[in-house]
Amino acid sequence: MRMFLPLLLLAQPVFAGDLATADTIRAALVGNTVEGSMIASGGYAEFYAADGSLRAADYSGRWAVKGDKMCFTYGEDPELCWSVTISGNRVVWLGDAGEEEGQGTIKPGNPGGW
Repeated sequence: MRMFLPLLLLAQPVFAGDLATADTIRAALVGNTVEGSMIASGGYAEFYAADGSLRAADYSGRWAVKGDKMCFTYGEDPELCWSVTISGNRVVWLGDAGEEEGQGTIKPGNPGGW
């Protein structure tokens, strides 16, 4: 049985920290920019405005906090939501099974001027 324990531990989701609550997400991200990379789509840098809009160098969209998840809508694409861990200026986006789907660095304000 001891031989299987390491395999069981590997099968568990790995969190970069505790899951953020809605209030924590808002406090850390609203009015700031996150620059990072998503596994499915690559690099990104987005500013999250207080009015629920998000802006980037060459696209825009909408964001909302629903429950303890941050959700995004880009154009006509369906809404996508992630659980979030926040540690200092680092954010990790987690899928429904708790797997990491992306990460980024929180930068104060809107340094890109979008």
